[in-house]
Amino acid sequence: MSCRIALLAGTGFYDLPALSGNSPKRINTRYGEAEITIGQWQGAELVFLTRHGGGHSIPPHKINYRANIQALKDQEVSAIIAINVVGGVDTTLAPGDLTLIEDFVDFTSGRISTFFDGEDGVRHIDMTNVYSKTVRTALSNGAKKIGIPLREGGIYAGFNGPRFETPAEIRFAALAGATVVGMTGCPEAALAREIGVPYAAIALIVNPAAGLFDGEISEDDIKDVLVQGKAKTLSVIEAALPELVSIYA
Repeated sequence: MSCRIALLAGTGFYDLPALSGNSPKRINTRYGEAEITIGQWQGAELVFLTRHGGGHSIPPHKINYRANIQALKDQEVSAIIAINVVGGVDTTLAPGDLTLIEDFVDFTSGRISTFFDGEDGVRHIDMTNVYSKTVRTALSNGAKKIGIPLREGGIYAGFNGPRFETPAEIRFAALAGATVVGMTGCPEAALAREIGVPYAAIALIVNPAAGLFDGEISEDDIKDVLVQGKAKTLSVIEAALPELVSIYA
């Protein structure tokens, strides 16, 4: 089997031009179903999964995170590259910027956040290095190769959604060191760590977080940034794939 890399994408990333003509298929896991599309991209066999389903039909708090990660594990992927569409908490980040995530703060609630719920015994997994340095380095090198700025040191604050955060919540997240805020990175990253698949996340900033600018967050403004940012994000991943293939082949 050739090198398999998973691309786990979110808002605005519902298809992948490189996999045009490939039909999605449903995968059954012990945690439920997940839908994936498999194809070739830059020498890698790519397993593409869009968290929200086709047409953005699944809200963030109803995503079956365990089924998604288990399905990718069952496909024997060597690594997972996640795309997170986020708000900027760090005021030096502007809409359209890209940043690599290196850590998270989980403010979500009510989500099943572990594979180790006692059925197979209690386990405690170290979360010191949740985001794979190997995959992050490949993404960073890919961005440099094509001249696209990619910030490092991103700290992701996860909230439930689907509503946007309040200004007070953003101030609270900033006190915890967060630089970006989103709704789907938790518990996804921790689950990948638990199941033993190297995982990295590249975040596309689409708006300043609540309270950091005059006015309110507009979904129309976010869509405009997504149109421009999608191609840039995928270009970085495309440029990183040859390095990942050489590592994991």
